Amino acid sequence: MDVYNAFLQGDLHDEVYMTLPEGFSSQGESPGSVCRLIKSLYGLKQASRQWNLKLSEALIQSGFTQSSCDHSLFIQRVNTNIVVILVYVDDMLIASDDLTLIQDTKDKLQQAFKINDLGPLKLFLGMEFSRSKEGIIMNQRKYAMELISDMGISGAKPASTPLYLNKKLTTKEYDDISGVFGDDELTDKESYQKLIGKLLYLTFTRLDICYGVQTLSQFMQRPKISHMEAGLRIVRYIKNQPGLGILLSSRKSEHMQAYCDADWGACPNTRKSVTRFLVKHGDSLISWKSKKQSTVSRSSAESEYRSMATTVSEIIQSGLIETQFLGTREEQADIMTKGLGRPQHEILLSKLGVFNIFATTSLRGSIGDRKIG
Repeated sequence: MDVYNAFLQGDLHDEVYMTLPEGFSSQGESPGSVCRLIKSLYGLKQASRQWNLKLSEALIQSGFTQSSCDHSLFIQRVNTNIVVILVYVDDMLIASDDLTLIQDTKDKLQQAFKINDLGPLKLFLGMEFSRSKEGIIMNQRKYAMELISDMGISGAKPASTPLYLNKKLTTKEYDDISGVFGDDELTDKESYQKLIGKLLYLTFTRLDICYGVQTLSQFMQRPKISHMEAGLRIVRYIKNQPGLGILLSSRKSEHMQAYCDADWGACPNTRKSVTRFLVKHGDSLISWKSKKQSTVSRSSAESEYRSMATTVSEIIQSGLIETQFLGTREEQADIMTKGLGRPQHEILLSKLGVFNIFATTSLRGSIGDRKIG
């Protein structure tokens, strides 16, 4: 759903004045006259906030509850059914397990605002959505192809993994581990910053590049040639499967699993450990993060406990949380901890429900007007 002239909907509770527009004239006005705004206008600093308040009030009055974790998420439960609205400025996604509730929600919104119904979800904020009997696949193929083209490597050889196996990147002039001098700083650091910014947006659906992007984002101020080369390798890896995306399974499940991992002293610059976690609801991946720990851990056990604490704070607790040990080959969060070899990298992707809809024939459905498989 898209709202027409959203920023003109907001009400102004404070006194806001503006100079008269060019060509405006009225009888009896004095030189230097101004007008007081009753409604919000585009370009006004308060416009986005006032529109958000207007929309939030309308949804809450209609029976929705605003999520305390994400204020752009609104939820309404009707008996055993649920309807969810996700808001981004003037665009809204409506999801429900009951088509009648979706239509009722549309009718309520139409009464409050002038809204354009864009139909079933296909594209939203650069993310593409495709349906099949297995579920919904979310990917950023179009965005990935544009990134490959912008970097001028459309004819380059694809890479099999985002980073080289156990590759450590540093800002030091002299690497204590390898015993060799580092490379020169990049003269055009703006191009590096733009690349990392674009890659960060791609991590919304590509958790397989989270570790590499998180590592490279630490060198934004003084990037080296080796950092740029590593960034371009990630783009070449994306070129290998630009349509890779997350399958949101259609199979019903009330089971939640969380995987966490830590790489002790992984950062060669600060010797801080790196925390990784991912959360799955049934077979569907719903949350993940790769982040450097705030303090230095004195042992690998301490870094693991810190990682576990971060993971537990992310999930919704309903009863007892049971912890289990997993071997290295079964640790699904390992893909966001370090550079892996191609076999293990591909094994973990399959376990996480990350598929290439353009190459997986078992995911039968449709992309637009084209059939899959």
